Amino acid sequence: MINQGTLYAVGAYFLWGVLPIYWKQLHNISSFEMIGYRILLSFLTVSLILMWGKNWSKFISSLSCPGVLFTYVTASVLIGINWLIYIWAINSNYIIETSLGYFITPLLSVILGLIVFKEKLRIGQWIPVFLAAMGMIYMALTYGKIPWIALGLAISFGFYGLVKKKAPLNSLFGLTIETGFLLIPALVYIVITIKSGSNAFLHNVSPKEFLVIFAGIVTAFPLLLFASAAPKISLSQVGILQYIAPTLQFLIGFFYLS
Repeated sequence: MINQGTLYAVGAYFLWGVLPIYWKQLHNISSFEMIGYRILLSFLTVSLILMWGKNWSKFISSLSCPGVLFTYVTASVLIGINWLIYIWAINSNYIIETSLGYFITPLLSVILGLIVFKEKLRIGQWIPVFLAAMGMIYMALTYGKIPWIALGLAISFGFYGLVKKKAPLNSLFGLTIETGFLLIPALVYIVITIKSGSNAFLHNVSPKEFLVIFAGIVTAFPLLLFASAAPKISLSQVGILQYIAPTLQFLIGFFYLS
């Protein structure tokens, strides 16, 4: 029987693999503005889920647990950096380099699992890791220069996975804290762009811009799946399954968005 955590991880990585198609439709909105709306709408999405389940009181009481705020503030900074690099790269046509970043990330996750949690890999698990490492090295060498975008994505998300593996709260509570911490700077930036008239969203309205409305759902849902998966399976398994996303991103970038 397949572990529930494995199913959650596969679902999260599949969604992250196909989402470049979605974000590419919003290329006319700047990376900073898009990340602001992404944070705002993600926070509203998880807040509505909390209210629907009448879990606000439990959520508030969970904030007093030792280490909670430090853990999730760290996670929020890492995922915020990851989102910003990712959206900018997609909108700037660095699709292939983003896929390289997410090919590197699983290797980092496996290394962190081996070092931090003393996890062990079976021989059958070492084979795909080795093949992926060789493929990643080949891609990096043929790229012709240091892949800063790929490294930024890999480091930010690799350590985000490590933090989520050790996180004490459930996925919904954790994501609410993460997006809540990022909410103030996001709102400040959105207000500044609206007042200055530099905002793209709702300034020159087009049908595609209404896709922004769903940014909270498409951001929050795979993150909730990932946060649910991380405590249930080893970090090494997280790393191996993660190859689903960059493989899909590479294929989309090569055959559809290039």
